[in-house]
Amino acid sequence: MSETLMEQDEDLEIAGEAETVEEEGIIPLSDPDMTVADLEAVDAVLRTSWISNGKTVDAFEEAFAAYLGRKYAIAVPSGSFGLVLGLEALGIGPGDEVIASSFSFRETVHAVSVRGAKPVFADIDYWSGTLAPSKIEDKITENTKAIVAGNTNGHPAAWSELRDVAKRHGLALIEDSTEAIGSTYKNDPVGTFGDFSVFDFSQPMPITCGEGGMVVTDDIDVAVAIRRRLLHRPEDRSSVVITATAPYQAPMSDMTAALGLSQLQRIDEILAKRKLVERFYLSNVETFEGIKPPYIGPDVTEVHWFLYVVHLGTRFPRSSRDAIIEDLKVEQVEAAAYSTPLHVQRHYYNLGYRRGDYFVTEKVADRAIALPFHTHLEETQIEFLVETMKDASINVGAGSAIY
Repeated sequence: MSETLMEQDEDLEIAGEAETVEEEGIIPLSDPDMTVADLEAVDAVLRTSWISNGKTVDAFEEAFAAYLGRKYAIAVPSGSFGLVLGLEALGIGPGDEVIASSFSFRETVHAVSVRGAKPVFADIDYWSGTLAPSKIEDKITENTKAIVAGNTNGHPAAWSELRDVAKRHGLALIEDSTEAIGSTYKNDPVGTFGDFSVFDFSQPMPITCGEGGMVVTDDIDVAVAIRRRLLHRPEDRSSVVITATAPYQAPMSDMTAALGLSQLQRIDEILAKRKLVERFYLSNVETFEGIKPPYIGPDVTEVHWFLYVVHLGTRFPRSSRDAIIEDLKVEQVEAAAYSTPLHVQRHYYNLGYRRGDYFVTEKVADRAIALPFHTHLEETQIEFLVETMKDASINVGAGSAIY
C-alpha cells in the first residue's frame, strides 16, 4: 500500500463520523433534540396495526413539500440513496460525467459512482467552501450530464451562478441540502434550487430520525420515476402500469416518518435553539485570534450550520489539525476533521485523482475542524472546549494570523 493511501486510512473521516465515545462527561459532536412529543409520535404508530411504509410516510412527505413550497417530496432511506434514484430518474449512468465538489459528504457523491457515472471534481470557493461556479466550465465535456452542488456545512451555494452555468450547457442542476435545512439564499430556502434536491435525516442533522432522507422536486416525471423505482406498496400489486418497473423496495417506515414529522413540526424551535448555541460560540471565539468565525456570503440571507466549523492558520499542516483534535479528545471533547477531501480517498484515488489536484479544497480541508454543535450544549461547555482548543493550538505552534 502506498504511503498516501496509508495516510488516508489513518485520517479522521468527515464531520459526523468521529469515533463513538461512550465515557461519561464527554461533550459529543452531536446529540439529537428529542422531546416527549417525538416519543409519543413514534409510540402512536407502534400502537396501530401498520408500522411499515404507509399513511404516516405520506403525511411526512406532504408536510415536507409544504415546508419548502415544492410540489413533490419522496421519502427515501437516505440522502445518498435519494441521489441514486434521482440520477436514475434523469437517465444518468455509465459513460456519463457528473461535476461535484470533493469537499463534500462522501456518501452523497458516492451515489454518482453507484450509478456507474464518473464524478468529475471542481474546486471550491475559498470562503464559503461551496462549489465555485467559475471552476466548473473547464470541467464540462460532451459526456457531462449534471452538476451536483452542496450547501456545505449549511452555507448555501451560489445558486444563481450555478443555474446560469447549468442552463448555458444544458445540464441538470442537483442540490445536495443534506447539511443545510433552514438556510436561505436570496430569501429562498435551500432545497428549492435544484431540478431535484436531497435531504438527509441521519445524525447529526437537525431533523434526526436515525436514518432516512427526502427528495424534493417540481418535476412530475422525476417524482414518478423515483417513486416507481423506490418501492411498490401492497395496494400496487394489481397495477399493470406501476409494476412494470422493478423497484429497489427501499421504503421509509411509518415509525421513522413519525419521528421526522414530529421534528419537522417544531423545526423552527430546533433551529432557534441551535442559533443560541451559535451565539455562545461566536462570543467565545471572538477572544481567540487563532481561529475565525464561519463566513457568510453576501447573497446568503440565513445560515443554519450543520456543525460548528473553525479554520486554522494557513501555515499549520494537516498534522497540526489532527493533533488539536486529539488534544480535544483527551479532554473529552469530540471533534473531527471537516473533512478529508474525496479526491484523496481510496475510491477516487483508484479513479486517478491525487493530492495536489484541487488546491483550494485541500487548503481549506486540511485546516478545518468541526466542533460539537447541538441543542444540548451549554455556554460553560463551549467556553471550556474553546479554551481547550486555544491551549492545543499553542501546543502545536498556532499563532494569531489565520490567512
